[in-house]
Amino acid sequence: MTIAAILEGNTHHIHQANGDDTVAEVASKLAEFKIGALPVTDGKSVKGIFSERDLVYGVAKFGAAMLEKKVAEVMTAPAITVSADTAALSALSLMTKRRIRHLPVVDANDGICGFISIGDLVKYRIEKIESEANAMRDYIQMA
Repeated sequence: MTIAAILEGNTHHIHQANGDDTVAEVASKLAEFKIGALPVTDGKSVKGIFSERDLVYGVAKFGAAMLEKKVAEVMTAPAITVSADTAALSALSLMTKRRIRHLPVVDANDGICGFISIGDLVKYRIEKIESEANAMRDYIQMA
């Protein structure tokens, strides 16, 4: 299964930040939408990611002044991205190896077309394993 299949079931709006937004504005969005990260875009192009981790590191480094900084100054960049045709297990492996929890999904023109979390991929993996187990049970019962 590919990332495209996972995105099909995801009807959520892709919340985004702009590099000129302040950290305080973006932190408010994270809290409002109860999410852990936002892609930072310039139009549709992904420039980086701003996550809870960036916020914590920034507060540790800059103190309260962090809230007034522009997101472009403190975001994680460049963003690690995947395409919609990336295999779900490859994306999960990438996230595990790079110790990241969010991946922007980009199209051929580097425009953002999705944003997935490790939770989305783990949920997919669990559903797949449960489906295979149910199929195996059904097969055994029919035999």
